[in-house]
Amino acid sequence: MTLRNLESIVERIRANFDAKNVARDLALARSRELIRHCANAIRAAHRNDFAEAGQLLLTAQELAANLAADLADYPDLYYAGYSQDALKEFAEANITVSLVQGHDLPEPEQLGVEYPAYLNGMGEAAGELRRYALDALRNGDITTAEKMLSAMDEIYDTLVTIDFPDALTAGLRRTTDMVRGVLERTRGDLTVAVRQQKLEEALKDFESRFSV
Repeated sequence: MTLRNLESIVERIRANFDAKNVARDLALARSRELIRHCANAIRAAHRNDFAEAGQLLLTAQELAANLAADLADYPDLYYAGYSQDALKEFAEANITVSLVQGHDLPEPEQLGVEYPAYLNGMGEAAGELRRYALDALRNGDITTAEKMLSAMDEIYDTLVTIDFPDALTAGLRRTTDMVRGVLERTRGDLTVAVRQQKLEEALKDFESRFSV
């Protein structure tokens, strides 16, 4: 028996695999570049260099759009771990930069990321808000630290209500557990700082009353 169409079938499959492999390699490169720009944007935000952070996020937006376009014909690659991880980092960077400036949250549709990546990125952003709050405390800026804690509180209170299987949320429960720990540590740090400030103010008042 001769399989007359075997060669043509295998050639079509091979051509598809070749094209898909090229798309995969390009997606990996774009994902790494996207993550790098997002990390640099967060670093700029921690330096309060929001102009640079904004420029980095604009470049990241273009990279995210290109990633989606490159994988339009290969949804399995688009929803693969490395692509969605990069888009989660993209969401995290945009959310962090917005919140430390006191702006509204960016919309997931505006960013072009899937809801699981957005929610997990929001959770990861809480960790960056803790870092920003600690920097503020070191500078004696309790007001800013309180604002960061308030934002973290709202994030946690919202994420804990997303009660769906991990298969739908991309492991959001683990992220939410992380946020709870970060939130409580930050609350403790802020409480200590506030008490220390009140003690210092009381000592200054005492010294001013009884100084000769």
